[in-house]
Amino acid sequence: MKYSRRMFLATAGCGAVVGWAKGEEKQAGSLKGEVGLTTGSFSKHLSVEPKAGKLCMLDLPKIMRDDLGMRVLDAMTATLASMKPDYLEKFRSAAEKAGCVITNLKMNLKGLELASADQAKRQHALAEFKRTIDVAQQLGCRWTRPLPENQRPDIDRLAASYRELTDYAAPKGISLLVENFGWMQNDPQAIPALMKAVGSGLAACPDTGNWTDSARYTGLAQAFPLAVTCDFKAFQLEPDGQHKPYDLRRCFQIGWDAGFRGPWCLEHFDEKLPNLLANMVKLRDDLKGWMK
Repeated sequence: MKYSRRMFLATAGCGAVVGWAKGEEKQAGSLKGEVGLTTGSFSKHLSVEPKAGKLCMLDLPKIMRDDLGMRVLDAMTATLASMKPDYLEKFRSAAEKAGCVITNLKMNLKGLELASADQAKRQHALAEFKRTIDVAQQLGCRWTRPLPENQRPDIDRLAASYRELTDYAAPKGISLLVENFGWMQNDPQAIPALMKAVGSGLAACPDTGNWTDSARYTGLAQAFPLAVTCDFKAFQLEPDGQHKPYDLRRCFQIGWDAGFRGPWCLEHFDEKLPNLLANMVKLRDDLKGWMK
């Protein structure tokens, strides 16, 4: 894909945002066959104020719709310029105006211990995640994902905390996701085991990249039958488009054979924004071709 002048100009600063009526329903419908992207992919290229060569989050929905041909946004807390209601409303309105839907909010809140034996630490973690679930509700998300800890936790305490969060999120129309991160990355059984311990209100969001090599394909085979969305992560692409770290087509096929049909949310990184956008299109086209 050529990096067009229109695309470069679109990424140079923040455009105007037209507000939608309050109470507008979030975009519904099936997400089968959809290829979207994670906002975390753009973390090195974001700017709050208009800045040449940088991207404003409020412009991302229009760029992804017009230039990337995608409509599914998987958001991450660290990429939001603010969690104040007025900014969240602007971002949601920008997405709706572009015909996009914000499906998920990755709650990357570090240093919180949902499974802590210290009751005060556990209650603090629950309060922070509940506050961020409110953010997800304002964005119109259907899912939200707490950040797993690095060290393997006490599963009973963790499951109890997840149940409290799912009970809090359910009346808001939100379900929780579990993603293979931190302590889960070398355990292919971690996702189904935690889901069994928690019960209803929790679904899988497998990440193709967040595995040790020995656990990747087995872990995906265990997680995809339980998945409602997927982080289709790709690391460096070679000049010919090849992905050497692991087999992306095999990762897709495991999900497809398990009956998973999307959304496939691209997560990819590049130091240069034009390369990142071009690679997103390449990965999108690969997925669309494989789905046929």
